[in-house]
Amino acid sequence: MPCGIVDFIGGGGQGEVYRADLRGEMVAVKWYRPALAGPLQHKALDELIVKGPPSKAFLWPLDFVTKPESNSFGYIMPLRDPRFVPMSSLMRRSVDPGSRILATIGYSLAEAFLSLHAQGLCYRDISFSNIFFDPDSGDVLICDNDNVTVDGSALGRILGTPRFMAPEVVRGEALPSSRTDLFSLAVLLFNIFFIHHPFEGSREQHHRVLDIAAMRAIYGEHPIFIFDPDDDSNRPVAGPHQNAIDLWPYYPKFFRDLFIRAFTRGVDDPDNGRVRESQWRKAMVRLRDSVLQCDACGGDAESFWDPLEPWLGISCWRCGKPFTPPLYLELETGSRLLAIPGARLWPHHLKDTALYDFTTAVGEVVSHPSRPNILGIHNTSGQTWHTIKIDGSTQEVAPNTSVQLMPGVTIDFGTSRARVQVATEYRHT
Repeated sequence: MPCGIVDFIGGGGQGEVYRADLRGEMVAVKWYRPALAGPLQHKALDELIVKGPPSKAFLWPLDFVTKPESNSFGYIMPLRDPRFVPMSSLMRRSVDPGSRILATIGYSLAEAFLSLHAQGLCYRDISFSNIFFDPDSGDVLICDNDNVTVDGSALGRILGTPRFMAPEVVRGEALPSSRTDLFSLAVLLFNIFFIHHPFEGSREQHHRVLDIAAMRAIYGEHPIFIFDPDDDSNRPVAGPHQNAIDLWPYYPKFFRDLFIRAFTRGVDDPDNGRVRESQWRKAMVRLRDSVLQCDACGGDAESFWDPLEPWLGISCWRCGKPFTPPLYLELETGSRLLAIPGARLWPHHLKDTALYDFTTAVGEVVSHPSRPNILGIHNTSGQTWHTIKIDGSTQEVAPNTSVQLMPGVTIDFGTSRARVQVATEYRHT
């Protein structure tokens, strides 16, 4: 099939990317530099084309592109949807999508790499430069998938991006694999949520220049997590590392504990110590349900509280006003959803076997139109619910109607129930 180049998109060390017309359909073409267009690259690319994409999150190679009388080749892939922006814009905070979308980005990344690894593949080069995200939905798009190889294969040329590679790869003791991908994913997630690198603390400040020797020491030979509970020799420094200092206490303990594991046990025990994609995915869903909004700041200053942790009083980071102890739904599935306007009830909240799916909500927390302090939940499920009050009386909640959320009330959704609780009533066990 003829493929006509339309215009230049961008270039890198491996080659150049163009927008192209494939019989009326706009696609992207990556064309390799001749030195890299060898038989090994051709073989690896052919395997990927045959396998097909693990999920829609990957801009996957679709077929080869050749040119008469050329000693190089390339491949076509889907063109990136303009709603996706570079991950680097999140690091610069030129885009601020909000806490719930941020958690959705983390979920989407974990879900995408879980689907890749489940096919026996590894990405090899997880970093900012290869990932785009939608600031409105939290969907992600992963590019440069021609670097993907069979797990642990020596075929690929790419070892990774500096500062993201697992310590054993930095030291030259291992090739990229799904285990090293897990480490790189943890580094990426830490950067997304804390806008900082997990190993760049006071020890980094002792190096005048981050040359090869310094980077090998910091990221490979002696990596020490800046919040290691048992080793305070590499704590973040006020000023240069202020993002990490300010943001670390902002997140719930269960979330911070995963990073502590990833950068302590996960450094020395690649087989058993690293946080799995499924664990990150579950944590991101739980984090989505833990968002608090400050009414005094107009609802745009967000914090977190997890109902499995004691309510010790949380103040808004922006205005300093203490939050009113919130209501939350304690569901039979084990989930707990904070009742703040805009929070949504999803199928996985009501049924343990339901897949995580954030496309169709079954309910949404809403404010009373004239009394915003009164909260309710709007039934968007298409099924009739029933509320059971403290006195035992019941009330139907028809589709497209709402019921007021009051402590002690039980809501029967049909497949499961939820009890409305208030933070001050919770007792940590």
